[in-house]
Amino acid sequence: MAIDFTLEPELIELRERTAEFVRSVVLPAEEEMLRGPGAPDDALRRTLQRAAREAGVFAPTVPEDLGGLGLDLRGQSVILDEAGYSLLGPLALHCAAPDEGNMLLLEKVADAAQRDRFLKPLAAGDVRSCFAMTEPAPGAGSDPSQLATAARRTDGGWVLDGRKWFITGADGAAFAIVMARTDAGADTAGGSGSGMEATMFLVPADTPGFRIVRHVPSLDQGFTGGHCEIELDGCEVGDDAVLGAVGKGFAYAQVRLAPARLTHCMRWLGLARHAHDLALSYAAERTAFGSRLGELGMVQQQLADNEIDLAASRALIREAAWTLDQGRSGKHESSVTKTFTAEAVGRIVDRAVQVCGALGISGDLPLSAYLREVRPFRIYDGPSETHRWSIARRALRGIQGASR
Repeated sequence: MAIDFTLEPELIELRERTAEFVRSVVLPAEEEMLRGPGAPDDALRRTLQRAAREAGVFAPTVPEDLGGLGLDLRGQSVILDEAGYSLLGPLALHCAAPDEGNMLLLEKVADAAQRDRFLKPLAAGDVRSCFAMTEPAPGAGSDPSQLATAARRTDGGWVLDGRKWFITGADGAAFAIVMARTDAGADTAGGSGSGMEATMFLVPADTPGFRIVRHVPSLDQGFTGGHCEIELDGCEVGDDAVLGAVGKGFAYAQVRLAPARLTHCMRWLGLARHAHDLALSYAAERTAFGSRLGELGMVQQQLADNEIDLAASRALIREAAWTLDQGRSGKHESSVTKTFTAEAVGRIVDRAVQVCGALGISGDLPLSAYLREVRPFRIYDGPSETHRWSIARRALRGIQGASR
């Protein structure tokens, strides 16, 4: 089947409307935020999302029956790129992590009652959520088989005990999707391959035994609710808290992970594009050594390398989106795209800072803030090293299979 990257007229119109909204409404809000607290709060989120509704650009990743625009991943790759032109764009359009990935997971897995209680208010932007899988060492991180948080059955449901760490958006979230081990016995089709089962639980934030211990100080600040450490101490939930089937948590994580990695790439590509535009504008105007910066060969190389990284990242994103839209797993494509784009985005923003010199590291441009925000992307959703390991193993399996 041929891959067609031609954009429909209605998608082009939505892209232009989104770009105008981000530049006229969101970027001024970003500038004000960076002069002040440096991080968005729920009041700012609600204000921007209300404006996005009025502009007709709200919730591009949410299905139409839940009030969203219902774009497929190819369409999302166009609109989330435009949203990502500002740190606050994804928040305004309600396509930011972790809510965007959680909405996808709930839409695919939740039962009717869970959709009413958790998905519908989340899709409407009435509440926020978080995804609680990562744990402090020696618990689950890049290796999910080290999952230590445990859930044991009781007469009325389940009791969860454990500790979660670096949980984005936890402070102020209405609920968490908590991953816990439910059986250390036989390996199952839904397991991790390590002889361990895991299950996802929907846990309202006001559940007794669910407690935010602290905010984890971090390089980036662009997420509402920060990154938090959570304690689960005798946290009791009913059977209706189980998301999907018991023991299928790792399988459901895959439902979320490949598309979520890709939407991360889409958003950060938009921010890198903005950084590059700032560098282009500066290089076109600033003079040094008897000419404009943009006429100097070393500066031209940095700008050209940015153009190459932007084009390559966009092509990888579009191909991976098309693959997932065809109903294929996209595991390989999303790993390749995530690894390349995470590193390319970092290179682009870093070069933009270098081109702009002292202005680039000052607070007069947002580039220094962008640099802080994009660096963790090489770690989030699987560090580059883990993805490279997976990519290499798949390539080796292909060679070994062909040689038999």
